[in-house]
Amino acid sequence: MARLQSGDIAPEFVLPSIDGMNFNSSDMKGKNIILTFFRFSSCPFCNMRINAIIKRWNEFNSDTVMVGVFDAKIKDLTKRMKHHNAPFTIVADENYDLFTKHSVEKSFLRFMIGTLSAPITLMKATVRGYFPRTLSISKLSTIPADILIDKKGKVVKAHYCKNTVDHLSIDEMVAFSHGN
Repeated sequence: MARLQSGDIAPEFVLPSIDGMNFNSSDMKGKNIILTFFRFSSCPFCNMRINAIIKRWNEFNSDTVMVGVFDAKIKDLTKRMKHHNAPFTIVADENYDLFTKHSVEKSFLRFMIGTLSAPITLMKATVRGYFPRTLSISKLSTIPADILIDKKGKVVKAHYCKNTVDHLSIDEMVAFSHGN
């Protein structure tokens, strides 16, 4: 499979959401979409990223759709995410199909680089109680990706992260939500 690139047609998918419904991406046509491939449900960095986005959610255009995709079973994801009370959609890719289809990478070396390059974030995550509850090298080594999709359903930007803590800036995501 291939990485998403600017100009590609956005992926269409249906995945179970933590709100108990199925999220269908084709229902979101006509809206700007921020699609993030996170890692696993107890990932400390992913949970800190969700906290950071929630803190700034009021800056996003109200018509923007954000979807966080996790490599997780829906039951576990729902349990782990309930404390966030996120104002955006969080879905489970239980079979890793969407990750695979769009070439989300795995790299143990890049996982280690991310972990070692962000000791303060890791410390803050630990204080908040975010502990990785997996020893699966496969889950630990997933490297996130942020995809910006315009109202016409085209990929504007596909940022395949360098490591586990590299993401598009929230400022860039907010600007995108406003059409900039």
